[in-house]
Amino acid sequence: MNIVIADDHPLFRSGVRNLLRTTEDLEVVGEASSGDEALELAAALQPDLILMDIRMPGLNGIEATRLIKERFPRVEVLILTMFQDDQSVFTAMRAGAKGYVLKDADETELLHSIRMVGSGGAVFSSDIAARMIHYFAAPKADVKADNPALAELSKREMDILERIAEGETNAQIASRLFISAKTVANNITTILNKLQVADRNAAKRLLKESREN
Repeated sequence: MNIVIADDHPLFRSGVRNLLRTTEDLEVVGEASSGDEALELAAALQPDLILMDIRMPGLNGIEATRLIKERFPRVEVLILTMFQDDQSVFTAMRAGAKGYVLKDADETELLHSIRMVGSGGAVFSSDIAARMIHYFAAPKADVKADNPALAELSKREMDILERIAEGETNAQIASRLFISAKTVANNITTILNKLQVADRNAAKRLLKESREN
């Protein structure tokens, strides 16, 4: 299995590379220190799997994952990070990652996760799996149900609208959802068109009214 390690910490990449050298079925064919480099290596090497950190200079790991899966769908991505908040986990999954493992995982768990995702499966560390179960088990109000306009929004557009309702700026939304500020601006334009409102304040009011009904 050909693997690319994408992480901006050389010592961490070295540790993972040395671990994989002890196996007979896993080979590191490239290393990236940014999301942009990971995207370039995905195009040049077409690896079976990319081990992807989230926070890296330039293009972050989640946006890189999204672009890689759009352009090279056969390349699998396993997120390997220290971040375990719900937003990071679910944004990574929506971007196309097939696994999410924390950096404090032991060697056995990491190797198992790599082999599982590389062979087309999905895997999550125990802490992440518990968070996912809790998230999906919790009851959630469907603000779209009573408003046909809101029902037209995609999942990402709805995420952005909810951030707008909380008073976040475009830059804050971009950071929270691990997307570019340009992507946020483009999505806001689409949201306003779908909701047929003039500005973000009107969109915010529409969402508030839907929740109150």
